[in-house]
Amino acid sequence: MAQPSSDKSEEDPGTNEAGTSKIEPSETETSESEPSEPEPYDAKPKKVKRKTAKGRRCHQDNFASFATYFPRVLRQVHTGLSLSHEAMNVLDSFVKDMFEQIAKEAGSLAHSNKHCTITSGDIQRAVRLLLPGEIGKYAVSEATKSVIRYNTHR
Repeated sequence: MAQPSSDKSEEDPGTNEAGTSKIEPSETETSESEPSEPEPYDAKPKKVKRKTAKGRRCHQDNFASFATYFPRVLRQVHTGLSLSHEAMNVLDSFVKDMFEQIAKEAGSLAHSNKHCTITSGDIQRAVRLLLPGEIGKYAVSEATKSVIRYNTHR
């Protein structure tokens, strides 16, 4: 059996020199004496804008939707027609899904060829594999035209 020691260094930390125990202040006493910290603000932060080289402002935002491009293309093909909100959502999810599938297939093609970079050839082969028949050939020819136009204007 251990006997209690009379050393003050080994005393219970909850007691003071007089031997009485310390009493913690209640919540109401602490809130009156110390100002509480304000609640954190849960609103979304404002979008960060930065200036581009020409002085225009752009949003640093994750690309969320292709919806802005559908009316432009539709206007070129069929003037006077418009899309409903539901049709816009269906098209947007379709384009996002196809983008993911093409990127995944192109990544696996690059990996199988032991390359670290996805090239335009990998994208072209992925499109040919994923899109059937004429639509695949048409997509590849349009993409080739776009790449040529990009390289000449660069």
